[in-house]
Amino acid sequence: MSGAALLGLPASQALAQFRVEVAGVGLTRFPFSAVSFKGNDAVSENIAAIVRADLERSGQFVFVPPLNGALDETSRPDLAPWRERGADSLVTGSVTRLADGRFDVRFRLWDVVRTQDLGGLSYPVAATDLRLAAHRIADFVYEKLTGEKGVFSTRIAYVTKAGNRHTLWVADADGENARAALASNEPIISPSWAPNGGVLAYVSFEARKPVIYTHEVATGKRRLLADFRGSNSAPAWSPDGKTIVATLSISGNAQLYAVDAGGGAPRRLSQSASIDTEPVFSPDGQQIYFVSDRGGSPQIYRMPAQGGGAQRVTFSGNYNISPSVSPDGRLLAYVSRVNGAFRLHVMELATGTVTALTDTTSDESPSFAPNGRMIIYATRDKGAEALMTTTVDGRIKTRLAGAQGDIREPEWGPFLR
Repeated sequence: MSGAALLGLPASQALAQFRVEVAGVGLTRFPFSAVSFKGNDAVSENIAAIVRADLERSGQFVFVPPLNGALDETSRPDLAPWRERGADSLVTGSVTRLADGRFDVRFRLWDVVRTQDLGGLSYPVAATDLRLAAHRIADFVYEKLTGEKGVFSTRIAYVTKAGNRHTLWVADADGENARAALASNEPIISPSWAPNGGVLAYVSFEARKPVIYTHEVATGKRRLLADFRGSNSAPAWSPDGKTIVATLSISGNAQLYAVDAGGGAPRRLSQSASIDTEPVFSPDGQQIYFVSDRGGSPQIYRMPAQGGGAQRVTFSGNYNISPSVSPDGRLLAYVSRVNGAFRLHVMELATGTVTALTDTTSDESPSFAPNGRMIIYATRDKGAEALMTTTVDGRIKTRLAGAQGDIREPEWGPFLR
């Protein structure tokens, strides 16, 4: 049964808007419930269903079907029956149309066990932002109950290819509400979010060679950042947003260079006779992780952010690519080739302990959520291209809604500032 149908929607309507598929079982999860918001039948988005889907996808919550009866944020519910049903928390709310045409989305969160009102908020939004309001409610619930920030109102970027049409998309963190940032008949690759969440860097082949642009998501304004001799690829922002490190072949072979985010001459960072590519910064900005074949096969290395000697990081397997560092600097996600299959792995950097998170065969481009609790990646699932999320322990996996065609290179955006 679909999640929205459990909240009182007809199954046909639920399937039309509730396309996140969750698989797996976590260890300890918070039992919660959410009732249909009063007035929700007047709008196109099921607020409670979106909140439910967000929380379940995190792997830290399990849904308890609601009791019958109408409740909104002003209700003082008798929490004993909810406690008997097994719910530890309860979300109630309403959707009201305002005089200016917007909608006021209000909610309240109850601690069922302690019979406490944990607070609520009001989000006056346009009809196009009803999903955003629901994601913010899920963020509120997540933070209140776990003590950590939720990521449901953040955004993801990814690239699709349909025929000869390449499109760079920006979507909600659940894959819904996708909007095209750029479409081209030439390839678009390697999207990378600026730390402020408002700008993307990416590689375009419009000039019949790879060059790097920066792109303001809200306005569509873009600027050519790197069009140096040879190839310009794999841009990555420094945590302070002042520098972009990229792979340039000015010297003949692909090496890492730093370029001021406002433009200017590149400064060489790596010094090898091999291919150095796919740079990413550590969260503190002090180190750069990258892929190099200097040891004979692609492996992940790290070096000081200002350049210098490199230290090999991956030793398990002979083909390891696509590094992504968790926001707390504790974990390294990457793709390893195992018996011909490309699978997502994580390494505890302090101990070197490696864990395989998937059993699929075509994983690529892992990217951590900004709270470090989930990873988005691209793969083939059930015979089709798909965007997936997984919890960092691999226990809960979610297939996200997505555009048709080849889906590539997801990048999870930061918390919006």
